[in-house]
Amino acid sequence: MAVPAAVADNGGVKVGLASQAYLESNPVKETKALISELCRQFYNLGWVTGTGGSITMKVHDDSVPKPQQLIVMSPSGVQKERMVPEDMYILSSDGSIISSPSPKPYPHKPPKCSDCAPLFMKAYEMRGAGAVIHSHGMESCLVTMLNPLAKEFRITHMEMIKGIKGHGYYDELVVPIIENTAYENELTDSLAKAIEAYPKSTAVLVRNHGIYVWGDSWINAKTQAECYHYLFDAAIKLHQLGLDWSTPEHGPIQKVNGILGNGKINVNVKAGTTSSYYEVEQLPRCIVLDIEGTTTPISFVTNVLFPYARGNVGKHLSATYETAETREDIGLLHSQVEDDLKHGVAGAVSIPSDDMRKEEVIAALVANVEAMIKGDRKITALKQLQGHIWQTGFEKNELEGVVFDDVPEALEKWHAMGKKVYIYSSGSRLAQRLLFGNSNYGDLRKYLSGFFDTKVGNKRETRSYIEIVESLGVDSPSDVLFVTDVYQEAIAARAAGLKVVVSIRPGNGPLPENHGFKTINSFSEI
Repeated sequence: MAVPAAVADNGGVKVGLASQAYLESNPVKETKALISELCRQFYNLGWVTGTGGSITMKVHDDSVPKPQQLIVMSPSGVQKERMVPEDMYILSSDGSIISSPSPKPYPHKPPKCSDCAPLFMKAYEMRGAGAVIHSHGMESCLVTMLNPLAKEFRITHMEMIKGIKGHGYYDELVVPIIENTAYENELTDSLAKAIEAYPKSTAVLVRNHGIYVWGDSWINAKTQAECYHYLFDAAIKLHQLGLDWSTPEHGPIQKVNGILGNGKINVNVKAGTTSSYYEVEQLPRCIVLDIEGTTTPISFVTNVLFPYARGNVGKHLSATYETAETREDIGLLHSQVEDDLKHGVAGAVSIPSDDMRKEEVIAALVANVEAMIKGDRKITALKQLQGHIWQTGFEKNELEGVVFDDVPEALEKWHAMGKKVYIYSSGSRLAQRLLFGNSNYGDLRKYLSGFFDTKVGNKRETRSYIEIVESLGVDSPSDVLFVTDVYQEAIAARAAGLKVVVSIRPGNGPLPENHGFKTINSFSEI
């Protein structure tokens, strides 16, 4: 966007954003002063010591559309606690520098815009951010070292999670971790990939380095940055105590594979009952479960969930059309449909632009979604929207999740044994949490350590299971047991080195002869 074309209403006079008059206006001055003040605060918190770290924010001006607002950015290589407003850089909305600070005498270095600028711009461009904070806080660095192989930081059941956009106390917070590089700007591509791969995340950790946090405004970014640092600090302290921050009950960390002693463990199955012995054949440290045909009847998905989503698409889109959540869902659908049209996918129809009548846009969206559901497509655009529709259904008590009768007891048993249980399904993480949080046996999420969906990859691709193993941080892929009803998924998981068991349930499809996998009819057999 050409900067001179953007104008602001400065006291009733239209002025160009790049004009000297606007650069000296109150909105710009206030933003520069605010960054100076925040950097002093962040220095005292240990986030921007040693000239490290940085902050940037857009100049809030109601007369200028947010995408066109100017950007104020702190300089690089300066004492952040001693910065003054005159030290700031001003950039256009496309990242071009339009105002630089004047040089200072020795021993000050020549002025230089933040090395983080290319990364900050990714948050502005890809997330519509209003402010971005880059912290070198010790806790944001150390937390990435607890498990050098982990590609994500995960934590759940902590009050401060509620301070992160889109999350509640019971939710699992997932923050992607990217690898550090020698120079800040070399992180740009990996940060952009993480932002794209984790559309719900408002932060990216850089291993052995720090964190980038963004928000709709400086207040939102600051609040979230404080919450992230608190949670990282809590995880480090729990780790020092030998407790697992990634599980709902934060119990002892399991440091061994299999079972200690003679291969048997005394497990109290339910409060008030006598203890029972379970024979264990080196049950792996982690168990990853499929849903459809494994924990849950296929008929529940095809006869209840899919029809509910299909029957409520139009109503849901119409009622929530202007919300940020639905706008994101519509954006994903737009991109998917454009790709479908290029490849001649059956059922794909063109979606009118947003300047057309709302009803026309929704009608086209409904037609595409119905075709996607009919084709049982495992794509993020569909699964994310379905999750939001089902969320409404569960909240209104119009839906109740269903699991097989043997599932709750098995989950309770594995949890008592210290095993970590995860879900991997083509349904979105939200949909998974809804099903297990509102099941016919109550809330089962307390037994689950996390959820994976197609953002880690297609379930029939070996690379997806490699990604899961790396994120779990186990010593070997054989430390993970995967249970599924789909032969192609079993093949892919086995190729990645996981142990695999195939679930035989009523309504499941037939397996090939001589398939070579151990099969079970109930979780009690594991």
